[in-house]
Amino acid sequence: MPVQLDAIDRKILAELQEDASQSLDEIARKAGSSKTPVWNRIRKLREAGVIGRQTVLVDPEKLGFEACFFVLIRTSEHEADWQARFLAALQARPEVLEAHRLAGEIDYILKVRVPNARAYDDFYQALISEVKIYNVTALLSMEEIKSTTALPV
Repeated sequence: MPVQLDAIDRKILAELQEDASQSLDEIARKAGSSKTPVWNRIRKLREAGVIGRQTVLVDPEKLGFEACFFVLIRTSEHEADWQARFLAALQARPEVLEAHRLAGEIDYILKVRVPNARAYDDFYQALISEVKIYNVTALLSMEEIKSTTALPV
């Protein structure tokens, strides 16, 4: 069940999503409140699970991860043992930034970040050696048009 948010909660969340390194004073000023009530609201939002872990966004290309692949996976296996091995394989691969189980003809989609096509092939070979996969289609992203972690609160 979604958490009920008021206008101040939404302003606080918008500010934190924009730049979580802002001072509490800055967030309070922009939210139209004072420091202590904003701190209490942030604490309550954390306790409710609305705010998860805090992290830093890193530019992958500046670190040499220039290739982004979307990997479409179809499987003929749907047993719990296969799923456990598949999920373990994905968790063990730092190249996998996102993994989603889908409804429809494609069973899973992965977002994989690697330095180049050869590194993707290494990832692919390792994955298919760990778990049986019926069909894999890799789509190379030519350009990232939009990317955000911010939800429209």
